[in-house]
Amino acid sequence: RRSTVVFAQAAPGEPPAKLEPILVRAAKGLPTERPPAWMMRQAGRYMQEYRDLATKHPSFRKRSETTDLIVEITLQPWRAFQPDGVILFSDILTPLPAIGIPFEIDDYKGPVLEKPIRDAEGLKMIHKLDLGMLPFVGESLKILRHEVGDSAAVLGFVGSPWTLATYIVEGGSSSTYKTIKSMTMTQPLVLKAILEAVADAIGEYVGFQIDAGAQCVQIFDSWGGQLPPHMWEEWSKPYINIVVDKVRSTHPGVPLTLYANGSGGLLERMATTGVDCIGLDWTIDMEDGRRRVGNKSVQGNVDPAVLFAPPEAVEKAVRDVVRKAGPTGHILNLGHGVLVGTPEENVKVFFDTARKCVYPVE
Repeated sequence: RRSTVVFAQAAPGEPPAKLEPILVRAAKGLPTERPPAWMMRQAGRYMQEYRDLATKHPSFRKRSETTDLIVEITLQPWRAFQPDGVILFSDILTPLPAIGIPFEIDDYKGPVLEKPIRDAEGLKMIHKLDLGMLPFVGESLKILRHEVGDSAAVLGFVGSPWTLATYIVEGGSSSTYKTIKSMTMTQPLVLKAILEAVADAIGEYVGFQIDAGAQCVQIFDSWGGQLPPHMWEEWSKPYINIVVDKVRSTHPGVPLTLYANGSGGLLERMATTGVDCIGLDWTIDMEDGRRRVGNKSVQGNVDPAVLFAPPEAVEKAVRDVVRKAGPTGHILNLGHGVLVGTPEENVKVFFDTARKCVYPVE
């Protein structure tokens, strides 16, 4: 892969055309001078600044659904490390109440849905997406675009329909997914109705985020990797396709990234969903993953545990991933979210190293 940086030309008499943020260009597979970098969960408990704020505002729902707090938390890692992507501080479950599915966050159990949907009667709870219940998302993205300016890309994100359905059906987090997996055989029509309703809402929610300022949106199929490939083809991919097609029809120029944890058996299939960029987890060799997704851009995939090692090990891991990814269409990231307890100084090493990786990287 060869990389040449191309600058847009303005017509005579017009102001110079502005380049899109480096992360947006990389997601689209356009030339960049270096790999843009951000981290999943880059705003969070590993940062002392976040822990101090969380002490004052102990409710996660309040932190993730109050405009001023969302903006402050989102900007904490941007001010500290200058990543190329600034991702909205939110949660994949945030839009669920706006389709009639309330939830709570338990400090020990995580998300709790008191009324899981497992039969046709439960489907009556679900209604069309009410964006009036999500003003803090739009307000926060607008402010972030203003605050960040042209220095980084503002990123939105959503959960995939399958991943959101695991919470809707299981009633919270699960380690086995036995209820929803059994529903694929015992109540397939009910499960398909859930997935279709969620896909329709999420497609609209992505467009709402883009209209408010998101320049790139990541779809987290977090629990898609729990499905065998043939089941993923039937129960996750078609509903991701609905989301992607809806966004393409309304916002055709905005790049989409698809990430699924434990997706080593799914990469070729993920590349056929119509997204621009495939997120790789840390268990996949970058060179192998790059080959398997064809001409798609890739994101990832440094092992989050490396950030607990000495700085020189962090630098080596970053350079290794960048070298294997090649000089076009690569967004540097971890292969999963930042782990609690990660030393902040090593997060800085990660980003500093990324900025030094000017192509070609030896």
